[in-house]
Amino acid sequence: MGKNVIQRRLVYVAFVGPMLVLFFMFIFIPFIRSILYSFQDWDGIRSEIHWVGWKNYIGLFKDSNFARTITFTLKYVAATVIAYNVLGLLLAVTLNTGLKMRNFLRTAFFLPTVMGLVVVGFLWNFIIKHMFPQLGQFMGIDLLKDNWLSLPSHSFWAIIIVTVWHGLGYYMIIYLAGLQGVSSDLKEAAEIDGAGKLTLFWSIILPLIRPSITICVFLSIVHGFKSFDLNYSLTMGGPYGTTESISYQIYQDAFSSDLFSYASAKAVIFFLILALFSVTQVALMKRKEVEA
Repeated sequence: MGKNVIQRRLVYVAFVGPMLVLFFMFIFIPFIRSILYSFQDWDGIRSEIHWVGWKNYIGLFKDSNFARTITFTLKYVAATVIAYNVLGLLLAVTLNTGLKMRNFLRTAFFLPTVMGLVVVGFLWNFIIKHMFPQLGQFMGIDLLKDNWLSLPSHSFWAIIIVTVWHGLGYYMIIYLAGLQGVSSDLKEAAEIDGAGKLTLFWSIILPLIRPSITICVFLSIVHGFKSFDLNYSLTMGGPYGTTESISYQIYQDAFSSDLFSYASAKAVIFFLILALFSVTQVALMKRKEVEA
């Protein structure tokens, strides 16, 4: 084995090794332990641990609260994925033109993304509870007069609006990068052949930015399933548990109710659901990608 080969391998180890150690310490090992805990009866405190087999998993299918959180999470994921990608793409297309204020608008839409979600949640909690009702009274808008966070029919849309407001700029930037990667020669050739703006976008641009669409849809699905911060800081899972996400309920079970093993079983099921959705989405969209 040559000296250069050994040096290259040492460089690989130097760069990859620390990340592998961190991965095993903070992701892989805790994941394996969670699987083991899901087959046990442990509250996270006592030293005694009893094996209970599939009891925790059987209990999940009888738990109406878990079914409610799955329903909420799926609705939340569907709403945010559609909003992020449709609005993000529309914004990117609009701001990819010769608009004079495009740089300012790009910054303005991206700025909320750099704020912490917990801070955003507490901020919007105050706005929705105190400022919206006053604004509704002043302007005579009945929709704003009520406290949205106290109404099950409104709280879902409140958390959707805040979520999209916070994260939309991130997806806009990814779509902008994809649009700017489309060859101008292809667009000019299509225009010479008589393609209108709609045909140009639908038949030329959209197929070429499918990698960006795949990335954005994947990220928005993962983001939606992992939703926790806003559920905690904006609604606290309320009212009456109607905005409890799976992540938030796992946290509550593990650290508030001392149902550590039961929460681990939920986390394993949650991982399988997320993996199924993610792998299916990437596999389906990868088939439709084309190269510029």
